[in-house]
Amino acid sequence: MDELMQVMARGGVVIWIIAALSVATLALAMWKLWWLLRAGAWSGARTETALALWARGDAAEAEAILSMRRGLRARLAQSAMAAARALPEAEAREETLRVARGLMAETRAGLRALELSAAIAPLLGLLGTVIGMIAAFQALQAAGARADPATLAGGIWEALLTTAAGMGVAILASLALSWFESVADQLAHDLEDIATRVFLARPPAPEDRG
Repeated sequence: MDELMQVMARGGVVIWIIAALSVATLALAMWKLWWLLRAGAWSGARTETALALWARGDAAEAEAILSMRRGLRARLAQSAMAAARALPEAEAREETLRVARGLMAETRAGLRALELSAAIAPLLGLLGTVIGMIAAFQALQAAGARADPATLAGGIWEALLTTAAGMGVAILASLALSWFESVADQLAHDLEDIATRVFLARPPAPEDRG
């Protein structure tokens, strides 16, 4: 721990900013993972059961199963079934699309912040390195003929600490962002599939029967 604090002290103000950014990035990633777990991003068995009942014409039982679920897939399926039963097909599809867009907006919440972290972390690292290099060469100039190459080398490696730290944060943020985006893409596909299956087995709405 003492060695880490010494390294942080040598990195200057910028490395502390990068450290704060890394904590914020980790907290955001953990919150997003927790949110996806609560939203049922990796579960959908009950929704599949409800869709099977819907396809057999048991709409009431299907909606009863979904009413007890708060996952993303269940929420879309429930909304699509309610719209399919109450509205003409065109309006039902529009309503289902509106709900799906809202659910996807919820799913992608926070991803822009991760993208920002991945973009600015290496820039902060480079800024810290440039500042450190300027300070090192200023010290070299002040020393004049008495300049010690070891002192210059020490100043340079200390300056490079911020670049390494910034790249580390950027790599982790990019990995988390890519994974969350892949989860969001899979959810978008699943929501589209659910909506299609609901409307393929859609019972006639009152306006359609009339």
